[in-house]
Amino acid sequence: MTQDEQFMALAMREAEKARVAGEVPCGCVIVKEGRVIARGWNQVEALHDATAHAEMVALTAAEAAVGDWRLEGCTVYVTKEPCPMCAGAMVHCRPERVVFGIPDPKGGACGGWIHLLDANPPLNHRCEVTGGVLREACLEQFQSFFRAARAEAKRRKKQAREEHADDTDD
Repeated sequence: MTQDEQFMALAMREAEKARVAGEVPCGCVIVKEGRVIARGWNQVEALHDATAHAEMVALTAAEAAVGDWRLEGCTVYVTKEPCPMCAGAMVHCRPERVVFGIPDPKGGACGGWIHLLDANPPLNHRCEVTGGVLREACLEQFQSFFRAARAEAKRRKKQAREEHADDTDD
């Protein structure tokens, strides 16, 4: 297993925390000099905060860990391609690399929908981007979450129909 795969596996553990909490299972770890300095997982629902993506949580923790908003020499590992908000934050805090698991062609900002991290000359920083690390495992983690969510929604809908039918039988 490569070093990128090892750290992505740790990001997947963070994503599992999100799944257990009922959040979309996205996880992130930030590494400096071969050591994890920050972790994060999606907490949008728990915190009622649209900005509480795994990357944003981890970026804030990493800045605290290094005592600076600049994350030079750091690598961000995240299970899903960062969105424009998260990629924009990365441009500003300047990690060296961003490594993600699954691409997001509809909303990703590291080459999926747009590319903010290394192909946008007006921005003040560029990051090396590597996508597809543990892609299949990350994809399965996302897909299983959404399969379970759809099944639960279907179960609740059926239950509501049955309860409504019982109410009209009276």
